[in-house]
Amino acid sequence: MRHRSEKELKKLNDDTHLLRAWKAFHREELEEALAGPHRSLLELLMAQLKNLDGSSGSALVHLIRSQNWSGVDARAKFVALHEINTAVCKLRERDGKPPIDDGLWGERANVFQTIRSIFEATSA
Repeated sequence: MRHRSEKELKKLNDDTHLLRAWKAFHREELEEALAGPHRSLLELLMAQLKNLDGSSGSALVHLIRSQNWSGVDARAKFVALHEINTAVCKLRERDGKPPIDDGLWGERANVFQTIRSIFEATSA
C-alpha cells in the first residue's frame, strides 16, 4: 500500500470538504423549493424520481408535460432539473451505463434533454 504525501492528503481533504459543501447546498436548495409555492408539484416530481427505473423515462417525461410549469420560477426549475439529472445519472450508473449520454445534434433527445427543453419553453 502506497503512503500518500502531505500534499495528496490535503487535496483529498479539500476535495471531500468541497463535495460535502456542494451536496449540502443542493439539499438546502431542495428543502427551500419544497417549502415554497410549488411544493405540491415538486413533491410529485420527487415521488416519481424515487421510483425511477430503466423503463420509466417516458412516464417521467409525461409527468413533466402534464404539469403547468409556466408559473414556476427559474430557481425551482433549476432544483427540479438538478434532481432529475441526479436521479437519471444514478440509475444509468446502477445499470452499468455511463452517467451521461446526451444525444448529439440531429439525434433523438434523451429524457433529460427533453425535460430541459420543456422547462425552457415554459420560461418567461
